[in-house]
Amino acid sequence: MTPTPDLRQPALGSARFATTQWTVVLTAAGAGSTAAHAALSQLCQRYWYPLYAYIRRSGHSTHAAEDLTQEYFTRLLQKQTLADVDREKGKFRSFLLASLKHFLANENDRAQTLKRGGHLQIVSLDADSADNRYRLEPTHSLTPDKLFERRWAMAVLEQVLARLSDEQVAAGKQTLFEHFKPFLTADRSELTYDQVAAKLAMTEGAVKVALHRLRKRYRELLRDEIGQTVSNPAEIDEELRYLQSCL
Repeated sequence: MTPTPDLRQPALGSARFATTQWTVVLTAAGAGSTAAHAALSQLCQRYWYPLYAYIRRSGHSTHAAEDLTQEYFTRLLQKQTLADVDREKGKFRSFLLASLKHFLANENDRAQTLKRGGHLQIVSLDADSADNRYRLEPTHSLTPDKLFERRWAMAVLEQVLARLSDEQVAAGKQTLFEHFKPFLTADRSELTYDQVAAKLAMTEGAVKVALHRLRKRYRELLRDEIGQTVSNPAEIDEELRYLQSCL
């Protein structure tokens, strides 16, 4: 089920935005900053699957795609690639896809991929899960670029839902969240508000209030997650609209 973005919330404040991950990477590009490399590594860990899907859709086998994905991250995170980051590229999504294409274009002898970097787990890839997910991808219409964009959008929304779940569990509201989660997704729950209220021993009004608060927090986390991947808070709304169009 895919969470549905809501684009009506105000942008994050500039002071808060200044500490987001991609901004840290851009600010420290070329300086060998430990914080910048840690931020880049975390972003890559969150968003590796769209790259794997791009490589698979480009015609590579399962094992070749695994090796190429690991080798790409080996170079990205160990070869001082931050020095080549262009602030004008703006979005982490755009930078990642452009640099992957450059890597693949220069990858002339793929038989040596495992020897160079395949054994080194720079980013933890769940290979079995990745292949299973890829087998479910539509095969008739999506180009590698379109598949990358769609999987990127879904990865963002999955990350937001995971963050929201962690918050709700920490607050002792796991049961409430599990009942409300379908109302946050495109595939709406078959249950009505009054049915959910009966299951939770709440009034229908209380359910609506709680769900309103949960949706508000979901939108806040969505904007925050997008903010981690763009270089300017003014880009958040544009990125939200674009990712919504990819779903």
